[in-house]
Amino acid sequence: MTVFLRVLEPSVDEKEGALLTSIRALRRASADSATFDVAPEAFHKVPGSPFAYWVSERIRQAFSDFASFQSDDRSAAVGLQTSDDFRFVRAWWEVAEAQCGSRWFPFAKGGSYSPFYADVFLMMNWRDDGAEAKAWAGSLYNESHWSRILKNTHLYFRPGLTWPLRTNGLSFRVMPAGCVFGHKGPAAFIQDNENDALLALCAVINSTAFGYFVSVQLARTELAQSYEVGLIQQTPLPRLVADTIEKLSSLARRAWSLKRTLDTTNETSHAFELPAGVRSKVGAIDVPAIERELADLQREIDELVFELYGLGAEDRATIEASTKRATSSSEDDASSDDGVDADDEAAVGEGSDALRSWLVGVAFGRFDPRLATGERPIPPEPEPFDLLPTRSPGMYPEGEEPTDRPDILVDDEGHPDDLTARALAVAERVKVDAPENLRAWLAREFFPLHIKMYSKSRRKAPIYWQLATPSASYSVWLYIHAFSKDTLFRVQNDYVAPKLAHEERRLDSLTAELRDGATAAQRKQLAAQEAFVEELRTFLDEVKRVAPLWNPNLDDGVIINFAPLWRLVPQNKAWQKELKSTWDALCEGKYDWAHLAMHLWPERVVPKCAKDRSLAIAHGLEDVFWVEGTDGKWTARKTPTRSIEELVRERTSPAVKSALKSLLEASISPGVARRAARRKKEL
Repeated sequence: MTVFLRVLEPSVDEKEGALLTSIRALRRASADSATFDVAPEAFHKVPGSPFAYWVSERIRQAFSDFASFQSDDRSAAVGLQTSDDFRFVRAWWEVAEAQCGSRWFPFAKGGSYSPFYADVFLMMNWRDDGAEAKAWAGSLYNESHWSRILKNTHLYFRPGLTWPLRTNGLSFRVMPAGCVFGHKGPAAFIQDNENDALLALCAVINSTAFGYFVSVQLARTELAQSYEVGLIQQTPLPRLVADTIEKLSSLARRAWSLKRTLDTTNETSHAFELPAGVRSKVGAIDVPAIERELADLQREIDELVFELYGLGAEDRATIEASTKRATSSSEDDASSDDGVDADDEAAVGEGSDALRSWLVGVAFGRFDPRLATGERPIPPEPEPFDLLPTRSPGMYPEGEEPTDRPDILVDDEGHPDDLTARALAVAERVKVDAPENLRAWLAREFFPLHIKMYSKSRRKAPIYWQLATPSASYSVWLYIHAFSKDTLFRVQNDYVAPKLAHEERRLDSLTAELRDGATAAQRKQLAAQEAFVEELRTFLDEVKRVAPLWNPNLDDGVIINFAPLWRLVPQNKAWQKELKSTWDALCEGKYDWAHLAMHLWPERVVPKCAKDRSLAIAHGLEDVFWVEGTDGKWTARKTPTRSIEELVRERTSPAVKSALKSLLEASISPGVARRAARRKKEL
């Protein structure tokens, strides 16, 4: 037997005294809660033989008495690693609806601590069974074995459970059918995909007891751990019979429903219905009551699972005390695996900001105000493992969208497409108090908030774009799911040019009125109008410069589509800097998989398709440059079916090239441009 003394809980200043107390008790052969007498061979009962000396023999014996998680009818598996999320991963709200389920599929990739339910908000490019991703993965290893990083593809699209690999506390949640899963969001399955059995399993593995068995294998009980697949696979699970499955699945189903209800006020969720300030009109959500019921459900699950493991009162008390200490020690640590701080994520989009954001969404025809007025009932709750919808319940159902859904709105009081006026009309329709200073808020505060609301897992994907003058005295707003390649021409001809003409006439009138004897206030007014007109002229010039080459394709993602417009967001320096960085990377050839790269630089991209099969797939040129052998391996054709010159020629537009040249030259500061012109003249 070996004696172990445990002095982890006392503070640093108290450890010395606690250790001395335990040593003295050991010498007197008296009982001491920090002293453990364990035979070293007992550690072999736990996988990895950790020095879990503080647990009882019953806990260690459970690893022998019960089957491990990985068995004939259960499995846990790690998923894919894209090695280039910027290329292959999107937020679900930035993907064109027509491409959902054909090119883009829900992608479970970890996230924050959230047992039973968490929205799957990412999408993965898995078109043609992941052909482009597989070709890319194969090129990384210079071989055809793409499965080294795209693992367990045979399990994709099955209903299951998933969990974040690294987070504060182990949390399993429902993974709906139709999902791809990642290496940071592993998944668990049962043989027959039976929903009740999956929900019962979800209850068991979200129990305090199961979490404790996981922690024992690591010989520590802190919540901040890495929950690798192998660790879950070897954790013991109690036997479940029909009555127990029914009871546990009912508890898990209710917990899933309650957690999803809390998500129905989050406008970036698949579950979104209405913002909290409006939801109360059709039935308020009692958040404290839901949280109390969730706590009760967890306690009931814990009691059932303790019994299934055959754990007595002493073991239960030890496990609960250990879990309580771990929770307390890490309650201030809110890190998550998706790159978004949990506290920030919860704070974004609440209260009046959420209401105003929703009003903008209704103005653009994205969200359906009829839910708030009672003209359309709240849709029924789906089943946990149903396929995720392409639209949230709060959006218009397919075929019911407004016929006049705009792609462009403006900050221009009195204009029929004025965003503020439309948002206020929505507020009046649904009978909510009109937000104060809405116009000023939309002009200067909404866009930064919107970027934050629509950024997750290190993806920034705003769907309403503010193009503005430097002072934000005039803005044009675009909605990505309504715009087209002609939208910027309409911005130029139907909005900015008429606005400039109107303000120039106003300037001429002011100048004539104030020619003689103007007061200081009048001179200030004239100067402000002159500055406004100059901003509009510059704004119009920038729109004219980029409109001929702009050809949006949402498969490229928001930030690449937005990048050529970087000069049109001077009101938001941080966002402009990010767009400029992306534009520079595009110009340098970093993102040649993008449709925009082919549109602007076919002479650069087409030849690359002959050398990189993943690029050829991205641009629909695989059959031109590549051929599959009888062994299933792809090789470059010795003679392409069409010449590179021909392909480049048919993809090259003189108008686009001219506009691109103008844009690139405009990107250079005046001083640099003058020096370059002088050097060119000298040569």
